[in-house]
Amino acid sequence: MVAPELVPRRTIGGIIAVWIVAALVGIAIAVFVPLGWRAQWLAVGLAGCLIASFLVQLAYGRSQGFTQRVGASVLGAFVVLGILSLGFGLASLFSV
Repeated sequence: MVAPELVPRRTIGGIIAVWIVAALVGIAIAVFVPLGWRAQWLAVGLAGCLIASFLVQLAYGRSQGFTQRVGASVLGAFVVLGILSLGFGLASLFSV
């Protein structure tokens, strides 16, 4: 017999971890990918963040709020990568 969990673990850490992964992926894209291919690789990076959010939230083992946690992770990753792509666009305007 398994005792119920009295105080569930906080799940915000898993959400923020996916946001950090998105930032690291965006920075890696900025450093290693040529200028003409960055938009395509940002989409691939977002898909990787979606898979990472599923893996992180499945590792928690809690079914309550699973969809909301995955949605928050992916939405945050989308915002992070969007801000980085805005920076890419501005940088390409001012580069010689």
